[in-house]
Parts: sequence; structure tokens; C-alpha cells
Amino acid sequence: MLQTHEISPEQIESEGIYQEMGLSDSEFEMIKKILGRLPNFTETGIFSVMWSEHCSYKTSKPLLRKFPTKAPHVLQGPGEGAGIIDIGDNQAVVFKIESHNHPSAVEPYQGAATGVGGIIRDVFSMGARPIALMNSLRFGNLTSNRVKYLFSEVVSGIAGYGNCVGIPTVGGEVQFDDSYEDNPLVNAMCIGLINHDDIQKGVAAGIGNTVIYAGAPTGRDGIHGATFASDDLAEDATKDRPAVQVGDPFMEKLLIEACLEVIHSDALVGMQDMGAAGLTSSASEMASKAGTGMEMDLDLVPQREEHMTAYELMLSESQERMLLVVKKGREKEIIDVFTHYGLSAVAVGHVIEGNVFRIIQHGEVQAEIPVDALAEEAPVYYLPSQEATYYQEFQKIRNKVPVVDNYGDTLKRLLQQPTIASKEWVYDQYDSMVQTNTVNGPGSDAAVVRIKGTNKSLAITTDCNSRYIYLDPEIGGKIAVAEAARNIVCSGARPLGITDGLNFGNPTNPEVFWQMEKSVEGISAACDALGTPVISGNVSLYNQSKGKAIFPTPIVGMVGLHESLEHITPSFFQSAGDLIYVIGETKHEFGGSELQNMLEGSYQGRAPEIDLAIEANRQAQLLQAIQQGLVVSAHDLAEGGLGVALAESLFSNTSLGADIQLDGDTTTALFSETQSRFLISIKAENQVAFEKAVDDAGAIGVVTEEGNLTIRNQEGFILTEKVADLESLWKGAIPCLLK
Repeated sequence: MLQTHEISPEQIESEGIYQEMGLSDSEFEMIKKILGRLPNFTETGIFSVMWSEHCSYKTSKPLLRKFPTKAPHVLQGPGEGAGIIDIGDNQAVVFKIESHNHPSAVEPYQGAATGVGGIIRDVFSMGARPIALMNSLRFGNLTSNRVKYLFSEVVSGIAGYGNCVGIPTVGGEVQFDDSYEDNPLVNAMCIGLINHDDIQKGVAAGIGNTVIYAGAPTGRDGIHGATFASDDLAEDATKDRPAVQVGDPFMEKLLIEACLEVIHSDALVGMQDMGAAGLTSSASEMASKAGTGMEMDLDLVPQREEHMTAYELMLSESQERMLLVVKKGREKEIIDVFTHYGLSAVAVGHVIEGNVFRIIQHGEVQAEIPVDALAEEAPVYYLPSQEATYYQEFQKIRNKVPVVDNYGDTLKRLLQQPTIASKEWVYDQYDSMVQTNTVNGPGSDAAVVRIKGTNKSLAITTDCNSRYIYLDPEIGGKIAVAEAARNIVCSGARPLGITDGLNFGNPTNPEVFWQMEKSVEGISAACDALGTPVISGNVSLYNQSKGKAIFPTPIVGMVGLHESLEHITPSFFQSAGDLIYVIGETKHEFGGSELQNMLEGSYQGRAPEIDLAIEANRQAQLLQAIQQGLVVSAHDLAEGGLGVALAESLFSNTSLGADIQLDGDTTTALFSETQSRFLISIKAENQVAFEKAVDDAGAIGVVTEEGNLTIRNQEGFILTEKVADLESLWKGAIPCLLK
């Protein structure tokens, strides 16, 4: 491409250069009408990133409006860097999830690392101290060298950044399926704590106030990263390497401390992370939210490379950068804080009247755009939706029970399926104990982090079974929220709210848009039923390559609150003699199940049903029983059904075993993935009180001290396996595949 100063506005139009930047013909016509003239090269680039799906949500915004976002305990819903929920005592929890999918497909280490860095900045830009990280990852099957490379490098990138920045990675989830072969999903979640008085917002208020740039200098990395993330992944993905940023966790650590010190100054007006679209998005969004304009002089912006153009400076997505608006005349006291931490902070502009975004370089105006045109008034599209043809076929398939000849062997094989197998190889690379507040780390149903100086703690989980959503997006969306809430409740916490990471294929495909539409409706219905409003989130579309889309994967990140540390409940059996119960009836439901995939190599039929009223009632009763001290352990029944859940409940202490009696069809009882079920253990002396507290709990056995899992049906023994042998298979599966 020509040097930007050589490209005239007329060339941009006549040669279709705007199309290379991701703008459509109709959008370019809208820009001409807004400006009353042809845009120059820098202005075209600014519009292209701000109107990209990644920044504007132009195709998903009509769907996002369906989410329930308000509740008495919601202090900040969607629209800021992260959402905020009140947890009492003048404290609040701040959290959000973000994707870094395309960058991780191209440069997996840096793509994953900068995804972690970006989500951390979203949280501390609100004035919160980050206290925990989570993630949700998807890869193809571990049968090709490329997938193994992507998996290993993504995990290394997450660990490398999180460990260095000093924030514990306390849990997450990893699933594997062919649909992610070319498009891995890397979703990072950050959780922070804040006092109500310290809440910050990204606003550029006060005419004449100063705009300060703080943090790392700007380079040429990540240019057009937002538009790169708003298009199908190219078959030759290496050409997109310049759109991947490079992170510096040690600088981020300093930036956290400086920003958390700055928030205590009444000189600070607003603060925002320079994330997707860099300087462009932070500046224009802060001005738009305040109803003001902004003027910046790019000659004042710290630069890592020589002769950077206005286009490059405005679109760079270099990491570890923040934009602040400070009261005029009080710049020095803010700059001094950053200087104390060895960070650069310089005044680069000021807030102006007129709702205009003006960029100056070398004494000349390089861009002048109405600020709302970039933010609030970006185009919104109502795309056609069409029920997927495969869905109609799947609905005709009756539920059937797979044929299982040997229950012991089947359980062993299930425990070695990568989606079920131990993720110890992953989380052993994460520092989960830094900050010394982690109570339950990776491997639990939900991570638990105590709130220092109080008798409270937070439970955190990320969940989504994309196979169910593929089979039935609406039911699958309900299940994603319900499963997250079950994990929170099993830990003994009350669910508070969710952040969503909506990962889908190309929305211009009516069947993909239908998947989006229906899953959003399912998520919304479950959030209403379970009292968990959506307070923040992220949309990642165009996750497809060679015409093949990923499974629809709307990740649910959920946070819950333990009112007392005494309510924290393990997901593992604790003592011999404890009674074992299953809450909820089991049906012949194998569509989308691990057993179906293992035996047939595909997913088809109907997703498991879910009744949200029953779900809400069971969760409420179980939580109350936990709070009354009646429950010793609680575990959600998920992938692999009861058989897998029983084995997992024994793996923390292989000297324990379980003696189980099953009724009805054995394959269904052991491996069905019927929803709204829990595996519980209680003390024998609490049997009467527990059965009175929980309506549909059925006793199935007892915890033993032999170290064997023994299961019988009406006809006698169907399996007896050493727990240590099962655990060895479960733990060794992923390391074995990576060799």
C-alpha cells in the first residue's frame, strides 16, 4: 500500500481502499454524509475500527438488548470497562470476560498473554484491585501437531502474563472439539474488589480539562486488531501477525499500582484502558459518554518507533496504556504518581466543546469527526435469522440409550476424554496462590477467593457446553447459565450475576445469527429465573475458517458470594461413612453427551431438557441446606453423568471409596447428562434433616474406606475399580496426548 500521506480521499473512494479496511460501500456513503466530504486516510481508518463488530457490536447490539442487566445489587451494568455488583459493607465485586481468539490463532503465546493483560486493565480502570483471573479455552482435538502447539502456547501465554503480573489464576475450563481446529477460543476473565467510593468511569467531562496518556509508548503492533477480529480468519493466518500485540506484564504490574493510587485523587475525572482500537476508542468513547469533544496532539504521544503516522498512532493496539482526564491545573500531581512508579505520563490534549474528535499532528488537523458518530451512533444492523436445517433434523431424532457392554471400561474411557480428563497439566503452570487469598483453586466446581479482612469470600466459575448449544441454542443457553449457577451453589455461595463471552461464526449467515439469537434468549431466560443479571461481556464473531464455523460458544462467567466462610463447601467426598445422594431424577438424555461422542464420533439428536423453575428450586434448597450445615460435599453432574461425577468426587483422596446402588436402566443412571442434578454427601446423623430440606434427593450409597468405586444394579455388581487406577487414567490422559 502507498504511504498514507500519498493517498488522497479521492483514491480511497475510487480504489476501494476503504473496503480493505473492512468498511462496506453503504458505510462509506454514511461517512461521507456525516462529514459532508470525503474522509482522509486517517479518518477512514478511525471509522473502520470504531465501526467494526469488535468495537461497535453493530450486528449483535439488537440481541444484547434482550439481556436482563438491572437489579438492586447491580451498581454498574454493561457500557463501562467492567460491571460492578454490590456485596455489602461498602464493597463491590468488579468483573468481565473478554476474548482474544483471532490473535491466539495467529500468535498463540502473545495472543493469550495480551488477552489476559487487556481484561486486567478493564477491571482496574474501574478503580478495582484485580484479585483473580479465570479463563475458558477451546481447541481442536489433540491429534494434530498444530492443535498441540496452539494448546501449549496459549496455556504458556496465560501463565506467563498472569504469573508475572501477580494475580492468581484460580480456575477455568478447557474443552476440545473438531469445530475449533482452526479457530481456538481464548476467553479471559478478571475479578476485582472495590470500595463504593472508589468507582471510576471512563468519561471525558469538564471543558478545558487535560487528557493524559500513561503507560507504555505506542508502537506499530496491533494496528487494525479490531477489524482483524471482525472478519473470518484467513487461511494464511500468518499475514495477520502485525495485528497481534505484544505484552509486558511487569509494566502492567506498575500500571495497576499507579492507577489504583491515582483514583484517590479528586483531580481525576475519568480513566479508560486503551484496548481494541487503542487511542481511538478510549478517547472517542470517553468524550461521547460525557457529551463533550476532545482534541489531541499526536506529537505529544510517547512513541516507540520513528516517523509514525497519525493513522498508525490512532489505530495501534500497543499494550499497557491508559487514557486519563484530569482537572485543568492539577496535571502534575497525577503525572508525579506515574513517575514514582517509573512510568511515562504526559498531557496529550484537552476536553473541548462541540462534540468533535480532533486529531492534530505536525501542526495540521489529521482528523475531525463528530464524536458520537464513532460511538453511540455507529450503524446497527438487523440481520436475517433462519432456523438451522440440522436443528430440524435433530428434533426428529428420538432419545435412545446407547449400547454399553462393559461399564468399567466405558467409565475408564470417558475419564480419558480430553474434555473430561484432568486439566492439571494446564493449571499446574498457573500461580493460583499468589496474594494468599485462594481457598479453592483450579479443579474445584468453582474457585473460591476470600475477601481479606472479612468473613466473606467470592465463588467464581466459567461454563458453557457448546455441544448442547449446537443441538439446541435456546436450551443450551439456559443450560450454560444454570450449570454455572450450580457450580457456584455447590461451593456454598449465592450466585450474583454473570459476564458473557459470546463466541460465534459469521453473523451474516442466517443460521449462525439464529444460533446467536436463540442462545441469547436462553441465557436471558435463565438469568431471569436464577436472579443473575448480565453486568458485562464481550462479543467475538467471525470465528470460522474455510467456510466452517465453530460450535456456538457463549461462555458464562459467574460470580457468587459466601456470606460466611463456614459455607464454603468442597466438591469431593470427605469421610468414610458419609451418605451419598443424587438430587434430581435421571432421564434417557444422551444428545450432545460425552458418551455419544465417544461411541459415535458425533453429536446429534436433542439436547437435554431443562425446567428453569425446577432448577431454581433445587439450587435454593441445596444452598439453604449447605448454609444450615447439612452438606459435607456437593458436586454438579455434568459431562459424563453420574459415573464421572462419582469418580471425580473420590480423586482428592484415593484412600476413600464409594459403594453405590443404582435403580432403573444402568446406562442411563451412570452416563446420562440430564440437567439440574447434584451429587451430595452428608453425615449420617443429618439424614432426616437433609431429606426434609431437599425435596427430590435420593440416597444411592455410602462413602467407604477401601479405595474402591463399587457400583451395583438390581442384578448385582456392574463394576469395581480401584480409585487410584481411575485417577491415574484421568490425570495421564492429556499429558499422554501431548507426547
